Amino acid sequence: MTKTKLLLALAGILSLTSGYAQPKDSTFFFRADLSITNNGFSIIPAFTLGDPAAFLDMKMGNKRLSFEPQFRYALEGRPWSFVFIYRYKAIIKPKFQLTFGGHLPGINYITRTVDVNGIQEPLSVARRFLALEIIPTYKFTDHTNVGIYYLRGHGFQKHGPQDSHFLSLQGNFIKIKMAGKTYFSFNPQVFYLKVDADDGFYANATATIGIQDFPITISGIVNKAIKTEIATQDFDWSINLIYTLDKKFVVK
Repeated sequence: MTKTKLLLALAGILSLTSGYAQPKDSTFFFRADLSITNNGFSIIPAFTLGDPAAFLDMKMGNKRLSFEPQFRYALEGRPWSFVFIYRYKAIIKPKFQLTFGGHLPGINYITRTVDVNGIQEPLSVARRFLALEIIPTYKFTDHTNVGIYYLRGHGFQKHGPQDSHFLSLQGNFIKIKMAGKTYFSFNPQVFYLKVDADDGFYANATATIGIQDFPITISGIVNKAIKTEIATQDFDWSINLIYTLDKKFVVK
């Protein structure tokens, strides 16, 4: 069985498993994060934009099953990437959760100059890929957890990454109370990335400052290469301004 057929088969199993899941509660959630950043970069260097960008990241679903699409554009108006993520929580315990996910599909856009009737035009070219996720998480407190994130991706074009593996150890310190109503979140991770024949080790961290019951937050991201064969910047960073809409509904 080829790698593409294997990914498609596993994606089908994920869809069937999700379809037969019957969550015990009837709470439906919807969340949307609209953000602007000075530097659109990706942990997979071939997908990095490197210019100011806008994101719309959405999450909707219930206790077990969620749909989490991501839409990203360069601020000049051209598309950067669209990713349609489905996630299913197979195990939900007070301290431990195990989640399976699929990017079905992901689309990354690059700009290429082509000849159109004798005129050189910069056009956006779509690159399609599928990916599967495995995410075990252990919760210490309501504000602290650690997890492992594994992603296996496959691209369909010869002019982009074909096979990628991403494995990270993540720590999450969520909404730690500061002065008054302000809070601080910190999400460090170390990860291994393999893209086709090249690989590398990296460290990454996201810090967020917000105010309770106020929809706007500010976050900063830093990414540092520790040792890598992948063509990428040794150090990268961005600042994000985020507006969040977060709602929950009870289905009767």
